[in-house]
Amino acid sequence: MRPARAVSAAALAGLLALTTLVGATAASAATVNYVALGDSYSSGVGAGSYTSESGSCERSTNAYPYLWQNAHGASSFTFAACSGARTGDVLNSQLSGLDSATTLVSITIGGNDAGFASTMETCVLNTESACLSAVSTAEAYAENTLPAQLDQVYSAIHGKAPNAHVVVLGYPHLYQINGTCIFGIGDTKRAAINGAADTLDGVIAKRAANAGFTFEDVRGLFSGHEICGNGTQWLHSTTLPIDESYHPNAGGQAGGYLPALSAGV
Repeated sequence: MRPARAVSAAALAGLLALTTLVGATAASAATVNYVALGDSYSSGVGAGSYTSESGSCERSTNAYPYLWQNAHGASSFTFAACSGARTGDVLNSQLSGLDSATTLVSITIGGNDAGFASTMETCVLNTESACLSAVSTAEAYAENTLPAQLDQVYSAIHGKAPNAHVVVLGYPHLYQINGTCIFGIGDTKRAAINGAADTLDGVIAKRAANAGFTFEDVRGLFSGHEICGNGTQWLHSTTLPIDESYHPNAGGQAGGYLPALSAGV
């Protein structure tokens, strides 16, 4: 009888431990108060299924914040990310949902400050030399001006949500070099644009680390899924409507950005 009792006691102890773990996990999930900030890469431009209330901010139900919220059922969810947002827009119009009860914040920001849209327009419509010049200007901005702007944003987030875990997400490479595309811009332009993403991500990662935030790099997740990639493409090339160009599609949000946020949480 003693061995049977020992097994029963061990089984009971295991069951109690499992019950405690499940209960703690459920309680933890129930207390998540999530605020999603940022630009079009966070609002979900390019992923379709935009909510009517979001208007020109084009917040998508296929965007990674919405997907994460659906999967985890946070106690509260504020989706403030907006198409076209720069650091100043985050400071001026996106922080009202933050408070001491906020436990999770996600953000992509900095691409528009560095002139992402205008650089892409130059590279698509103009000469190689004009493209390289535009990329160089964007990189100089990212290295010299953007750090202080990011510091302001990160400091404001921490000030308003001092108890939050903040996940800062980067930007992917747009192109696979020597990929499958026949038309469009050449590999010299593509490589320069990818290089600008590297510069931008490097700056963002450093400022996020200095702020004590978690940086999640999405470049590896998007590898093979870029424009001209051999796999399923997770990024739009030039599209109509034009504002969806060079943004993640629904696959990029679900397969790239969502796992990055989940890893950071």
